[in-house]
Amino acid sequence: MKILVAPDSFKGSLTAMEAAENIERGILKADSEIEVDLLPMADGGEGTVQSLVDATEGKIIEKEVTGPLGNKVEAFYGLLGDGKTAVIEMAAASGLPLVPEGKKNPLKTTTYGTGELIASALEHGVKKIIIGIGGSATNDAGVGMAQALGAEILDAQGKEIGFGGGNLDQIAEINLENLDSRLDDIEILVACDVDNPLFGENGAAYVYAPQKGADKEMVEKLDQNLRYFNQIAIKELNKDPNQISGAGAAGGLGAGLVVFLDAELKAGVNIILDIIDFESKLKGVDLVLTGEGMLDGQSIYGKTPVGVSRTAAKKGIPVVAVAGTLGDGVEKVLEHGIKSYFSIIDRPADLKEIVERSPELLANLSEQIIRTIKL
Repeated sequence: MKILVAPDSFKGSLTAMEAAENIERGILKADSEIEVDLLPMADGGEGTVQSLVDATEGKIIEKEVTGPLGNKVEAFYGLLGDGKTAVIEMAAASGLPLVPEGKKNPLKTTTYGTGELIASALEHGVKKIIIGIGGSATNDAGVGMAQALGAEILDAQGKEIGFGGGNLDQIAEINLENLDSRLDDIEILVACDVDNPLFGENGAAYVYAPQKGADKEMVEKLDQNLRYFNQIAIKELNKDPNQISGAGAAGGLGAGLVVFLDAELKAGVNIILDIIDFESKLKGVDLVLTGEGMLDGQSIYGKTPVGVSRTAAKKGIPVVAVAGTLGDGVEKVLEHGIKSYFSIIDRPADLKEIVERSPELLANLSEQIIRTIKL
């Protein structure tokens, strides 16, 4: 029997590779003759860089960049094993965890550091950049990111506008003539699993800005500024950001990456499956074990286990999912290629204990799954 182990990370507990290794440990305890292939997975969110670096034998690059509040922070990105692809999590440079609780303010936070990570990746001669845009602290429509790459975003006096979504209404001119020329030959894919427009009641400000520290008045200001940015982008760049599905992702960074860098927004898990050539990894496989920290009804909307199961189902390969916890509507995953699902929790316990025991719990569950199959 050949089993492909392809889990996402168990957030706050295990990286995707650690999860895969513990699943393997359980499988081999049940039957040491089983052939096991490990393939750490991701969906574009937290852990994507590490998962893809592990899966392709790439490396992590550390880089000091401008944080969301303009201070210097230590960030990172990944170079994949092919030497031609970089993977960036915008949250590493411009994420909410980088902003102290009392200083959250999307009127001021910037994506400049994300642009600096892109510039650093270009120094390695990559031909493709994958950017995961979850977990942002920002609402600046990617203007900071573009400024870091040489775009001139000017006010009425011909000066660069300041950082943050609160300054978007100061834009009078957008000049991309000095944008880093190395971007001309680069394919940029953006892992985006939301379809929010740039502005309006379902847009970046109203839906996401409150969790970034915005009160009602700030939300209204941010939304007005995003509307203004949309108008100026049409006028200056002949592009309408609000027509882009997912434009409102990451405080409008989804829109900014498209209008400034001609990026393409795609479902994160589909990008990952393509990058690692997942279908080729299924050759000769009898069973796939996948999983993540939480499996529920929302997992069918772009989460790793369902992305894996849909692909495996095309080849008639059964998939079993393991999870830290099972949430409401989890039974929906059974309609998308997953044949059965299990939680690692073996007895009542608090979250701290479960996290501490997660390697053991995951190995034990995997062992029992294989013992049951072998019956």
